[in-house]
Amino acid sequence: MLYDSLLIFAVLFFAAAIALLFNRGEAIESHPAFSLYLLFSLFTFYAWFWHKSGQTLGMRVWKIRIVSEFGGNPSWGGSYLRLLFALLSLGCFGLGYFWRLFKPYTWHDRLSQTSIIDVSSLAPGKQADAV
Repeated sequence: MLYDSLLIFAVLFFAAAIALLFNRGEAIESHPAFSLYLLFSLFTFYAWFWHKSGQTLGMRVWKIRIVSEFGGNPSWGGSYLRLLFALLSLGCFGLGYFWRLFKPYTWHDRLSQTSIIDVSSLAPGKQADAV
C-alpha cells in the first residue's frame, strides 16, 4: 500500500489538474461532486491495474497478485466491488485487513470473491499468466 500511495498521489494530482482546466484555473471549492470524482479516479486506477494484470506496481514488488474465484484477473465490476469492500475493511479500524493474519483472506477478498496469491515461487515467465 505504501508503494502504491506514491502512484495514487500522482493520479490524484493529475485528476485535480484536469478539474482545474475545466474550472478555468480557478480554485475548486470543497464539493461532494469533486470528492466523488477523485474517489472515482482512485477506484479506476486500482481497477485498471487489477483487471489488466491482477497487480498494481506495489504488488509486483511484493510478488503478489489478485485473482478472481474463477481464475484470471478480476473483472471491472469485481475490481470496483473489491475496492468498495476494502473501504469497509478499512473503516472498521482496519480489522478487515488484519483478518489476513488469522485467515488466508481479507474481508474484502471474501466479499468480492477474489484472493491474493504469491507468485514468487513461480518461474519468471509464468508469473504473468499465473492463475
